[in-house]
Amino acid sequence: MTQIDFGRQAWLDGSLARLGRVGPGLALCAAIAAAAFVLRLLPGIGVLSPLILAILLGMAVRNTLGTPVAARPGIAFGMRPVLRAGIVLLGLQLTLWQVMAVGGTGIALIAALLVATFGFTTWLGRMLGVDARLTQLIAAGSSICGASAVIATNAVTGARDEDVAYAVACVTVFGSLSMVLMPVIGGALDMSAHAYGLWTGASIHEVAQVVAAAYARGAEAGEFGTIAKLSRVMMLAPMVLALGFLARGKRSGGGGERAAAAPIPWFVLGFVAMVGVASTGIVPQPALDGGAVLTQFLLATALAAMGLETDIGGLRAAGLRPALLGAGAWIFISALGLALVLVLA
Repeated sequence: MTQIDFGRQAWLDGSLARLGRVGPGLALCAAIAAAAFVLRLLPGIGVLSPLILAILLGMAVRNTLGTPVAARPGIAFGMRPVLRAGIVLLGLQLTLWQVMAVGGTGIALIAALLVATFGFTTWLGRMLGVDARLTQLIAAGSSICGASAVIATNAVTGARDEDVAYAVACVTVFGSLSMVLMPVIGGALDMSAHAYGLWTGASIHEVAQVVAAAYARGAEAGEFGTIAKLSRVMMLAPMVLALGFLARGKRSGGGGERAAAAPIPWFVLGFVAMVGVASTGIVPQPALDGGAVLTQFLLATALAAMGLETDIGGLRAAGLRPALLGAGAWIFISALGLALVLVLA
């Protein structure tokens, strides 16, 4: 056997060994993600995204049956490489042309609302004494795109799994309230389809929640609300990059060794690259549709992994202050978004 053959055999043996370590846990996470997709087919549950259902199912397994020791390497794999792959593929769902359809005023409104909400939530978190990393997760989920923003932000903040679960719970509860209340408010104010769609897309946390709320007032409002929301999702990349460099700058004060260990969210650059690929129009629609399903499945698998690492006792220990923070962020983005839309749209 030649040296090349020995090298190939060693690589194969190493790959099989790694697969053996991560396989059981990764299979468990994938099974929970698949169950989430099936569960949302039931009446009344379809308004929840599979991401939210996946973390809830993972938490249920962890806190009733427990997490097997053999599954831990695969769970860790799900929370890192699988998560990053999902975020990269998320870029295929967006195009520059969708952003242009919102218009300059709409994009400026969405960007201003995002920055203002993130800043307000960060300030309120300090006033309430909420942990800074949990505050950043709630701020990201409230200002950008719900659970996807929470888990993308956690890739650079390194918060506890319980913090991720708490932040996801906040954006789920308050986003669901928006889904119920905004159609009523929009009707009472007799908002135009364009203005109402922009308000929902710029203010509601989850994409699925935006779709449900926007289409409640007609197809035109639904289509514009969805496009506005996707434009807001595109702002996930610069925000995560900024947080990553901010964390790097803070750690650099502690010496070169700590600075070298600071996170650089390279996966966000992959997200931007995928937006560019989708914008060219060279990817056939069936591939884009399949990619959207795969993206949701990868992110659901990552959230299932986080659920499997989440102790409900840790959530209770955090108390009500993070929930008050989530409520404050929700009220702020909803009220300011409505005011800006009424004035500018």
